[in-house]
This record gives sequence, structure tokens and C-alpha cells, in this order.
Amino acid sequence: MTTSRLTANHWGVGRAQVVNGRIASVTGHPDDPDPSPINGNIASSLNGRARILRPAIRKSWLEGNRTAKPRGRDAFVEVSWDHALDQIASEVQRVRGDHGNESIFAGSYGWSSAGRFHHAQSQLKRFLNTVGGFSFSEGNYSYNAALVMMPYIVGPFRQHVAQATRWTVIADHSDLVVMFGGMAKRNTQVSDGGIATHRMQDNMRKCAQNGVEFVNISPLRSDTDPVLKAEWMPVHPGSDTALMLGLAFVLWSEDLLDHAFLERYCVGFDHFEAYLSGKADGIPKTPEWAAGYTGCSANGIRTLARRMAKSRCMISVAAGVQRADYGEQPLWMAVTLAAMLGQIGLPGGGYVIGYGVNGNVGNMERLFRWGSLPQGKNPVENYIPVAMIAEMLLNPLGTYAYRGTTRTFPDARLVWWAGGNPFHHHQDLGRLHDAFQRPETVIVNDLNWTAMARHADIVLPVAAAQEREDFGAGKSDNALVPMHKLADAPGEARVEYDIYCDLAARLGTKAAFSEQRSSLDWVKHIWKQTQASGASHGVDLPDWEAFQAGDVIKIPDPSPNQVFLAEFRSDPVANPLPTPSGRIEIYSETLASFDLPDCKGHAYFFPPRDLQTGQGDLYLLSGQPKTRLHSQLDNGDYSLSYKIKGREPVLIHPEDAARRGVSDGDIVELSNARGRCLAGACVTDEIMEGSIFLWTGAWWDPDFNAPQFRDRHGNPNVLTHDLRTSSLSQSPASHSARVSLHRFEGDLPDITVHDAPTLYSEPGRGS
Repeated sequence: MTTSRLTANHWGVGRAQVVNGRIASVTGHPDDPDPSPINGNIASSLNGRARILRPAIRKSWLEGNRTAKPRGRDAFVEVSWDHALDQIASEVQRVRGDHGNESIFAGSYGWSSAGRFHHAQSQLKRFLNTVGGFSFSEGNYSYNAALVMMPYIVGPFRQHVAQATRWTVIADHSDLVVMFGGMAKRNTQVSDGGIATHRMQDNMRKCAQNGVEFVNISPLRSDTDPVLKAEWMPVHPGSDTALMLGLAFVLWSEDLLDHAFLERYCVGFDHFEAYLSGKADGIPKTPEWAAGYTGCSANGIRTLARRMAKSRCMISVAAGVQRADYGEQPLWMAVTLAAMLGQIGLPGGGYVIGYGVNGNVGNMERLFRWGSLPQGKNPVENYIPVAMIAEMLLNPLGTYAYRGTTRTFPDARLVWWAGGNPFHHHQDLGRLHDAFQRPETVIVNDLNWTAMARHADIVLPVAAAQEREDFGAGKSDNALVPMHKLADAPGEARVEYDIYCDLAARLGTKAAFSEQRSSLDWVKHIWKQTQASGASHGVDLPDWEAFQAGDVIKIPDPSPNQVFLAEFRSDPVANPLPTPSGRIEIYSETLASFDLPDCKGHAYFFPPRDLQTGQGDLYLLSGQPKTRLHSQLDNGDYSLSYKIKGREPVLIHPEDAARRGVSDGDIVELSNARGRCLAGACVTDEIMEGSIFLWTGAWWDPDFNAPQFRDRHGNPNVLTHDLRTSSLSQSPASHSARVSLHRFEGDLPDITVHDAPTLYSEPGRGS
């Protein structure tokens, strides 16, 4: 028997073919003009060898000798659900009683399911809130520097992403778009919570047809779609702020800046001007000065600055630019540069930070809020910046700087992770491996035996999004998608909500957690909330049964001609920014008062750390892959199809390859003082000489018998440092690594992480 039904993912709407109760394939929705091929990973991953089929407990932990073999290297014993849940309930009670709820850390960070109810973070946090709360993390790995920094300069970043100038406006009004960090199509294929229609390709095509010119400032030529025919201006990683300063110097020295805009809409330009001119430090930020850091020619910098001044110019800063040493600075400098041009708030002009961070920025926003599962109130107030998980575990009760204050880490005795994989998104994985030896207990909910699951003491197998009933609705999308249960979860995997209900019953909190509702009851309740929200905006949504029987529902676009900061420009007195001055803060008295060594009172250039310490001779870039979302379903067929001899591809320039005797398709070893990994060489002039590009998301597959636990698979985060951007935001700085590369000559090791680890059966359970 074959059926075809809808499902939703962060990379789009899928139509699944189900054969005899098993998901056979998933393809994009026929109405989507540019469906994502990532759907090709779903069936093969969910039916793959790495699927977690039964609850499992780390062998040493179960035997009471918890340090006999380190986490990440131990075997597991498959146990009954009752045994696993009894152990978890006992550990939660023990840690609460001995150390308090602050010592429970819910590290549930990740995208997990696109469903409105079956969302891993919400489920776990609701459960823990009913038993007294937990310590948590704040921010994200994608654009954390912007989240912390931008409120001091212009206002809350999340609001500004929602208010980004629409691409249709750029197509009609812009002459020139200068893209720091490019505009990679692979990033525009995904969106948190889901994306029903991929609009970016059509919008880029319209820009090209209307004659809008694009400049791609990135070490990677293919960081823009060929349809844009963008001029490529390659720059060394970490030098964007220096380039912007060189551009600003031309505007200043040739009097091409808008004095009236700076006077009316900004504060503090005089402080910045002293730095730019060299009056403050004796170093004028000339194009020649900038050329020394960027690799661009001084004449090229002058030419671009003059083009920007005479054009209706949009400055775009990709999120990846701020995931680097001192990543706050290019954000601030982009605002400063746009203010000098004086086009902020005009159609097609100004700046936007975050274009391309997902497929909806500048393309779509939702008209009203969807219903959601309430998480309840967390009585615990302690939290950490999201990228400080290793410090927290290695330095319990230690202090750290954050947002101009000094904070104290919680003493995390129990860590519970659900819906994410820190051994994908965190830096310096060898250090993270050491950090995860510190907690007394680690619990992980997952589909597959990822590196995070292998670092657990108790592993709970959970149902995938396609194995439960829900509905999809993206955080910034305009569509509602039925998410049918397509198949039963394999083995003994269960829906997370039901797992928490059983745990809550053991802890005496089931009534508070479930509110007497089943999983489907909650889904229907959240749908009713969504119906009510729609009705308040004039949108009549069908009842649950009709919705589930139908197709995708699309809601009207709330702001199709949106221009970022147009209201502020029209009247800055009536529409002030939420900054101390109400205006754009080119100089911030607040930030200056923090007196931080790595974040001054105005935009400032700091050279990348690895450049100063001589880590290696190649810059390493690591970005979102086109073959999967982050590390999700890395063992799926589409993801595997782009690997080279089972390893992730690394882009290397022909000259760099020739100097090292490397040919296309060779396996190479990347290394520095932090770690090493294998990858498959892809020799191409798409990457600038002196840089290499390695996709993120290959499941970490360390060989603990090899030097530096060499990763067999090609995970770049064995090489990235864990120092973060600055003491202001403590954000990840993954794009500031330098490495060495050579051809790998040894016997090629097998990839092991796409299989289950060694598993034993609990006595009495059989094989």
C-alpha cells in the first residue's frame, strides 16, 4: 500500500511517499518554485543504521564505576523504558535535593522539529519547570554578536531582522548591493520553524533583470548565486571591518559623506572621525592601510567607495561575518558606513544585517503569532551565554564577563540535551569532549547516535517529526502546514511528550505537566489558539479535521513593501530608536563606560587572533552546507552523495593545492594546535588563494588512537578556537581559525559514526 502525505521541515514542505507503513521518500511540494533537495535525507536517515532504537545507559555509569571509561568512548547497555525512566527520576531528585535546581542544566539548543507542539526545547523546559526549574543558555550560535551588540547601536536585532527591507523593494529601487559575506543560496533554503515557499531565487532573478549590481565581498565566489552576476571582491577572513574602514576613509577624505544625516540621525561621529583619520591613534585608516589586512587593492577600495556614494546603495552583512574574532565590530562599522552614506530609511538604501541568515529575511513575515506550548515559569534565574557550555562545565562557579557585568557559572551536575548536537555547533571539540567528562549525569534525547548521544549516560530514543501528529508554522513564514504521522517510530522509540508524562508521574507532577491532555489534545489546543489569533486579524482558519485533510494554508503578507527604518527617517523625534539618545549611536557612551579591551566606544579593527599567533598558513572558513541543515540527518542519502570517499569536501585553490601536491579527490589532513581532521579535496578557483572552505555538520567521528583524536569525517570544529568574539557578547568565533593542510598518505580509516556504538543487552532483555 502506497500513500502520499504532507510533512514540514525547516527546509520546506515535503510530500512523503509511504510504502507499507515505511517512509520511502520525501520530495518538495509541487507549488514551491525552488524546493530544497535536503528532503532527500529524511527517509534514508530515519531508516538508517545509526537510528537509536531502545533506551540505553552508558556501561560504566550503569555499573557504578562512572569514570572507568570516558564519555564518548564507552559502550552502552540497552535497557527497558522503566529502568531508564527510574534512573532519570532518581537522578533529578538527587541533584535537586543535594545541589538545587540550578545544578540542572537544560542544554537543549538546536532546531529540532518544525512542529508547533513537538518541539524538543519547549517540551524539555516545560517538564523541568514543573519540577523546580533549571539553568539555561541565552542567545544563539547563528547571530549572537548581533543579538547583544545591536541594541546599544540601533535597537533589538530580532525586530530589525523582521523589519528588513524587502527584496522586491531592492529590485525596484537599488542600484548597488554590497554584500559583506555574500548571500549564499544554501542559507536561504532554510528557516527556523519552516519555510513553505522558497522565494529568494525569484527575487534575486528580478534584481538581476532590473539591472541591480552586486558586489560579493567574501573569500568564496560561490557565496552568491550565479543569477546575480556579482562582482567578486575576495577578502581575507576577519578583515571586513578593515575594509569598511578603508571605504569610510575615502568617503571622509573626499567629502562624499552626508553631513546632514549624521547631524540629525546619529550621535558620536566626532569620536569615530578621530579614529578614522588617525588623530586618535596615529594610524589613518586609508585604503592602503586596509589593503594590508584584506588582500584587496587600495585602488579597488577607492573605486568601490565612490560607486557606493553615487548609487542608491544597500549594504548587506551576512551572519557569518560576525561569527569571527571581534565579530561585533563589522556590525557596528556597517551601520557607521551606511550612516555616512546617508541612505538609511530610503527604499533600496541603507543597511541590513542578516540577509541570508534564513530564507525569509527580506522575503516574508507572518501576519500574526501562531499558538504554542507554554513552557511555564522557570524559578531558576542563572543562565550562560549560549557559546560558553565548555567553560561552564570546566569552571563551575567561576566568574566571567558579559554585557559589562561579572556573572557566575552554575555548578552543572546534571546536563540534559534534546533536539541538538553541540558536537556540531560548538568550537574546539577536543576541549568540549573534555568538558563533558565533568557532569555527574548527562541525558540525551535523540533520533540517531550522534556524537552528543555518545557522550550521554542515559540515551532516550525519540520519534521523528514524521512519526507523530503536529502542524508546521515558521517563526517568520506565512504558511500553516499539516504534519501527518507518516509511520510508526522504529524499535522502542517514543514521542517525547509521552516520555515526560511518564517521568512526571514518577515525580508527582504529571497533572501540572500534562494538564490532563494527551499529545493530540495539545496539538488541537494549539491549533485553536492559532485559529483565534487568525480571526483577530481577519483570517478564517478551518477546524482541525478540515485542516489536516487539506493542503498548505498561506496567510497574506503583512508588509510587502517594507523599508527598514523608514519611520525613523521620516521623523526621528516622533519615532526615536530604542537607544539612550534615540538616534543611531556611532559612538556609545554605554559601551565606552564598560572599558572593555576588546570592544571600544566606536567601531574598531582588531586583527584575528590566529593571524597573530601563527596557528597555520591557511584561513579556514566553515559554513552552512547545502546538503543538510547544520548536522541534521548527516547520514541521509543526499548528504552522503556530496562526500568524497566518505569525508566532507574541503574547497582549496589550485595554487594552494599544487604547492602541497594535492589533486582533486585526494584525502587531505587539516591540522593546528587544537586538532586535526580528514576531508576530501575539491580543487577550485571558487575559493581565494590562502583560504579553504569546509562545510559544517559532519558528525564528529574521532579516532581516539590517532594524534589529537583525529576526526575521520571532516568536522571543522575540531580546528576552531573556543575564545569567542569579545567579553561583551561572548559569542562564537568559528571563522577565525588558521590551519595547515597536507595530503593524507596513510590507510584511510572507516567512518564509524553512521553506525551505532557497541551495544549490550540488559540481562533478561535478550539480543
